[in-house]
Amino acid sequence: MHRPAQRQRQRLSRILVSAAAVPVILVASGCSSDSDSGSEGAKKDTGAKASASHKSADKPPAVEKAAYAKLPEPCAVLSKKTLQELVPQAKDKGKAGTSTDTALRGSCSWDSLDNNGVDGSQFRWLRVSLMRFESDPSLGSGAKRAQDNFAKQVADAQATKDAKGVKAEPVQGVGDQATLVRYDLKKDKDTFKQQTFVTRVENAVVTVDYNGAGLAGDKSPDAGDLSKAAQKAAKEAAAAVVSANEGGGKAPADSDEKPKKDDDPKKDDPKKDSAKSDDGKSGATKAKSKS
Repeated sequence: MHRPAQRQRQRLSRILVSAAAVPVILVASGCSSDSDSGSEGAKKDTGAKASASHKSADKPPAVEKAAYAKLPEPCAVLSKKTLQELVPQAKDKGKAGTSTDTALRGSCSWDSLDNNGVDGSQFRWLRVSLMRFESDPSLGSGAKRAQDNFAKQVADAQATKDAKGVKAEPVQGVGDQATLVRYDLKKDKDTFKQQTFVTRVENAVVTVDYNGAGLAGDKSPDAGDLSKAAQKAAKEAAAAVVSANEGGGKAPADSDEKPKKDDDPKKDDPKKDSAKSDDGKSGATKAKSKS
């Protein structure tokens, strides 16, 4: 009599136990779903950050604008008075060097032979070279690039072939940087006193090459006097660069300068440009051809 009732209670108990287990399964399933959803969200956030970081890396770093936007005419950077002092027998106009881009580089040279017949002759040769560097995100600011070229010009002067007694000394009071390189260079029996004065003003580099010699038995010029003359010319040329950029000549703060293809560090040697204009002759070679 009591067994059917007992069996019925057992069945009811099993049903209730099964029913109680269902929410646990659902909760567990729900937690798993939420966890997966959070993982996917985290992946999306990470991907978005990585994409933003990649875009930031692709954007080139900003560089300061170049201070000077143009160069003066190389043959007009020195006054007639200065030319009369340094190359008294030269033509005022000078000889312009060839350049692929006069907005970035240029040069001008003068030579003078004061012929005193049997008493000998005094020879002088002068060249002014100008270079300007624009700012470029991949190469650096114009000023930094000019600093690098300044160092290169000084190093090249010190490494001149067959130079004797090479001396290099920094000079204060001319531009932002200035160095004078002095040495003697013999051509046949004559000694040429060479002065190379390199100065930087902002993003421009000015190089003055000046040498002198006493020919046909005349005495050699004083190296100290030639150095002072070269410094005077460099200071005047540097001032001409600054003056050419006054009154709007400076690059505006919001301008987007785009370096030209010619602005290649391997092509930035003004001595190469001016060498073409001088038909490959140095001051010493010219002096010998005139004497």
